[in-house]
Amino acid sequence: MLQKGRVIAYPTEAVFGLGCDPDNEAAVQALLDIKQRSWTKGLILIAADYQQLRPYIDDSLLSEQQREKVFASWPGPVTWVMPARSNTPRWLTGQFSTLAVRITAFAPARDLCLAFGKPLVSTSANLSGQSPCRTAEEVRLQLGAHFPLLDGPVEGRLNPSEIRDSLTGESLRQG
Repeated sequence: MLQKGRVIAYPTEAVFGLGCDPDNEAAVQALLDIKQRSWTKGLILIAADYQQLRPYIDDSLLSEQQREKVFASWPGPVTWVMPARSNTPRWLTGQFSTLAVRITAFAPARDLCLAFGKPLVSTSANLSGQSPCRTAEEVRLQLGAHFPLLDGPVEGRLNPSEIRDSLTGESLRQG
């Protein structure tokens, strides 16, 4: 489904995520349409390992200390806003020169990124104004019985990932 440019739902650390190929503009637009979300907000990428993120982020702008702080939290439920490469698509960064990225430790999401061979866009699986889905059944109720879905339980965290700024260390969303 991902290789065909489809949006899928899959379990993450706390909720089901909606994901797609970050390099496929039509797939990202389909995801934004489902979410009724503006492209200007930017998106999160999740990855199995740091190598999968390298084409999208420019870590040369981070000090060694900043890099160490990021790496100390990965893999895990901390999303870092990092400088984006100049060629990273606007449909990912939105109005920003940064990109939010996470290396997940949750095996189903990590394995999905490994099988796909690159990171996935990751945003909560829910329609605008509704609660994020925590079960496959909730995904089916909100998005339809035939929505592409990697079935399985979420890891069980109560809150979505923490989001931090890699340059300042500032917390942008509590986890």
